[in-house]
Amino acid sequence: MSTNLQVGIVGLPNVGKSTLFNAITKAGAEAANYPFCTIEPNVGIVELPDARLDVLTEMFQPERRIPAVMRFVDIAGLVAGASKGEGLGNQFLAHIRETDAIAQVVRCFENENVTHVEGSIDPLRDIEIIMTELGLADLDAVAKRRQRIEKVAKSGNKEAKAELDVLLKVEACLSEGKPARLVELTPEEEALIRELNLLTRKPVLYVANIGEDEISDPLANPHVVRVKELAESEGAQWVTISAAIEAEIAELSPEEAKVFLEDLGEEEAGLDRLIKAAYSLLGLINFFTAGSDECRAWTIVEGTKAPQAAGKIHTDIERGFIRAEIVSYDDLIAAGSMTKAREEGVLRLEGKDYIMRDGDVTYFRFNV
Repeated sequence: MSTNLQVGIVGLPNVGKSTLFNAITKAGAEAANYPFCTIEPNVGIVELPDARLDVLTEMFQPERRIPAVMRFVDIAGLVAGASKGEGLGNQFLAHIRETDAIAQVVRCFENENVTHVEGSIDPLRDIEIIMTELGLADLDAVAKRRQRIEKVAKSGNKEAKAELDVLLKVEACLSEGKPARLVELTPEEEALIRELNLLTRKPVLYVANIGEDEISDPLANPHVVRVKELAESEGAQWVTISAAIEAEIAELSPEEAKVFLEDLGEEEAGLDRLIKAAYSLLGLINFFTAGSDECRAWTIVEGTKAPQAAGKIHTDIERGFIRAEIVSYDDLIAAGSMTKAREEGVLRLEGKDYIMRDGDVTYFRFNV
């Protein structure tokens, strides 16, 4: 998984996808009521909301505060037939392969002024259209690879035979119209097909776009209930959002946005929920480095060991890793300062096998 995590925002035309993306980045991508108005993918970099970084910044008073970020890519709307090159199919599929996860925006709001490309509101049909196109593209990629590898496997090549076994498992699943992520693979098997970058193996977040008057009780909307049930049956994540409201919030100052949300009876913006859901979907955690020069949040995958976490900062630190000085965020805040944390014995030394935890405040010792 890349350092610059990318979540591809996909959906059929006119479901509110570009409106949502505009709110995420305030990038002003053309969001006219016209299919394919976003032909080139727009990339927006968003800050991951984490109040702990603000508290550390207050404690250390650094010159710079650097949050963790995530990249959202607005990918041109696709239609049925994209896997065969319909609409902007080929460009769509190329752009989405580069992402780490897929956020699929589905329309759950009624608005006669915004036409739906399929003529009616039916989020499960929309999800099926997109997943079918992604599945067909994957099936094509797997079949082509299988045909190439079969010849090598027949010659007795063990690696080719192992890869062929995995390809046949995945191909069987895709042939039944199911996503490739339902195939259980060992890490070794996963590595054999990683370069195919299969679309239906990417984790999915369903984003139910609801009307402005529905945010206080989204589950009163039967379309949302259907999306929720589907997500839960697949073990996927889901979140509700009103793209129209988020677009309004994006135009406000932080103070005005806070008042606006309070008036709506909401504790946090839908975008913050979306970003946190994407974070959870990718199995990510944050660790921090803190000092007088900067306080910074670093994103790693859960289960990362200390030297690899150090490598996020600089490859030299990973290469010359000696040990890590670590205090948990909660222990540091309870102590009141790094000096006190050291005096109280909650600052500890960890070696190369230490698995990083969310909220670790870290100083890496290294020698190159």
